[in-house]
Amino acid sequence: MNIEKFREIIKERIRISVECNDEWDYGIENCWKQEIEILTEDIPSSILFLQNDCTADEYSWISEVIEDIAEKTNNRDFIVCYKSLMTKYPEECSKYNIAGSIEYAEAALREEENDGKES
Repeated sequence: MNIEKFREIIKERIRISVECNDEWDYGIENCWKQEIEILTEDIPSSILFLQNDCTADEYSWISEVIEDIAEKTNNRDFIVCYKSLMTKYPEECSKYNIAGSIEYAEAALREEENDGKES
């Protein structure tokens, strides 16, 4: 995982939040797309990033794309790792309803699992 690139994208996402009051849809969606691409490119290294290098701020911004990551990768380990950080970052979880984001991601995984069983 390219941590430096990821952090550049988060800085841009923060800038959009502050300067544009989150009213620049194209900019936000572009950041999300890049975050998802970086985080899903190499799941094992992304999990290591979450476990060892992810800051509280980065953790909270990932919540915006966690459901998309679940849908794209169908990788339960990534979601479990992300969820495990709730105890490490309780303030962010409370402030940004990260539990809700995780619930949506887990639902997306269940949906994928159910779709696979029907085939």
